[in-house]
Amino acid sequence: MNGLAHYLSCAVLWLGLAARAPDLVRHRRDPYLRSLCAVLGLAGLCFLLGAPPTVGAVNRLSGVPNLAAPLTYASITAYSAAAQVLIVQWRGGPRVRSVVRRWVLAYTLVVLGIAVTFALGDAPVERRTDLDTYYATTPFIGQMIVLYLAAHLTAATVTAVSALRWARQVRGALRVGLAVLGAGALCNAGYSVSRLAAVAARWSGRDWPVLVTGVSPAAAAVSALLTVAGMLIPLLAPWAVEWRRAARAYARLAPLERVLDEVLTRRALRLPRPRLATPATRLMWRQTSIHNALSHLAPYLDGALYDRVREAALRAGDDAERAEARAWAAVVVPAARDAELRDTAPGGTYGGPRPGTPRRLPDRLPGPEALGRVADALAAAGPLAAARERDPAALTGRA
Repeated sequence: MNGLAHYLSCAVLWLGLAARAPDLVRHRRDPYLRSLCAVLGLAGLCFLLGAPPTVGAVNRLSGVPNLAAPLTYASITAYSAAAQVLIVQWRGGPRVRSVVRRWVLAYTLVVLGIAVTFALGDAPVERRTDLDTYYATTPFIGQMIVLYLAAHLTAATVTAVSALRWARQVRGALRVGLAVLGAGALCNAGYSVSRLAAVAARWSGRDWPVLVTGVSPAAAAVSALLTVAGMLIPLLAPWAVEWRRAARAYARLAPLERVLDEVLTRRALRLPRPRLATPATRLMWRQTSIHNALSHLAPYLDGALYDRVREAALRAGDDAERAEARAWAAVVVPAARDAELRDTAPGGTYGGPRPGTPRRLPDRLPGPEALGRVADALAAAGPLAAARERDPAALTGRA
């Protein structure tokens, strides 16, 4: 994997961290958020430090050949511990704090072991991509390599088992997220397994460099993407469900808005259309515009027609909500037509009903759910034909 691939992986992880940073600022005492941000930050740091250009820069600026290696190994170890702590915090339970303390203490000792073995060893030749196999048989440096890989493999395995076992006990987005996270942990284990295999081959006199330079970096990249996805799916799922619900409700109201379009346009009752808005914002905009139009049409709404259609729908077997929706659909269309004709007729020559002549409808306009049912009635019953005939049965669909 070249430096660009490392940096792209780092950017993806830190982009996820930036997305969660505002929540962390608002809820800095939330242990789950702290663990999540630690995982994202440390995973990105692993890719940043492991990129060959970064390795060369660290070694050159420090003046210590291969100093980038223990720094990268320490970040990988810290990431491994953070991933396991995240699972523990996510699942909760009475022993969360004690389990977290044990993981943090154990992997702090591993980081110290990496520092000590590197200080005791001798690695004078810079190796940017294959240090694991090049120094596998070097005293202390070889032990450092095995130590970090064993710690990484342990944490990845425990994370995978914990996530997949928990996924069998839950449902919905949490189950999907845990399954994806478990798959990411398995790929993460593949990183350490491939490197351990290369080190073992070196001990036996063989050389399998492709495991270090090709397989393990690819496994790490796939693991990072799956890990981020697994952690974000349960967090984003409620937002996605709400987004879908608002988008469907917005589209559902289209038939009712079309009936009221002339009134909205002619009387400038429609609010400015929001741009680059969420479905929830666009839904509120459409609901508000419809309510503005209905309020304007209140003097034209025929209460007697409303009652006839509602009673016909109830007799035909509709429930009260559906009957009221059909009744509203029956009176809205002719009211919009009458208002349009009166506004456009020259010099008051229109001879249709005068505003306020019919019995007024109840003061309360339909709510958000009721507006959806009215739009459904308009879409299903051919309201324009019904308006021409003023036939209640046409709005019940049972002529």
